Amino acid sequence: MDWQSESPELWAFLESLRHGEILSGTISVIERFGVFVALDDGPGHPAFPGVGFITIPELSWRHIDDPTDVVEVGQRVSCEFLQFDTYNAEARLSLRGTQPDPFQAFADHTTVGQELRGTVTRVFPFGTFVEVGDGIEGLIPSAEVHGRLASGPGESFRPGDEATFVVTAIERPQRRMFLSRR
Repeated sequence: MDWQSESPELWAFLESLRHGEILSGTISVIERFGVFVALDDGPGHPAFPGVGFITIPELSWRHIDDPTDVVEVGQRVSCEFLQFDTYNAEARLSLRGTQPDPFQAFADHTTVGQELRGTVTRVFPFGTFVEVGDGIEGLIPSAEVHGRLASGPGESFRPGDEATFVVTAIERPQRRMFLSRR
């Protein structure tokens, strides 16, 4: 569809937005792939239930299983404008962009070699995720389970296991922390 000619008011509104601008609106629909937002100052969308859209990763800094863990239909939100999606004629938004990144604050007080108590959250063939703070997770690569490649993801850890781990690396730009068994 040629959104520019079909809905010139919508197109003009989206072109006027600037990266980083804060927009307010109401959550109109929650889908498994993201959340539609009816923006206060924007026109309606001819095909979607809102001119704003938040992808799942942009809802929260923390890992979430379902969008309803963060928002609900009818909720008022303020979001950061990321970009104009010209294909869908929508404003891509970020709810997490309006909140401080808890990983960076955690990294300010954590050093390589530090021991942390944690709980295993997820186990995959490539490694094990461990929560070591409020929503802060680190990865133990499979090769680090016993200093050798594990035969399978469940060899040493199961979700819910608690133990002490050592921080082996913190990568701030990528928001990653690597751990090893104590």
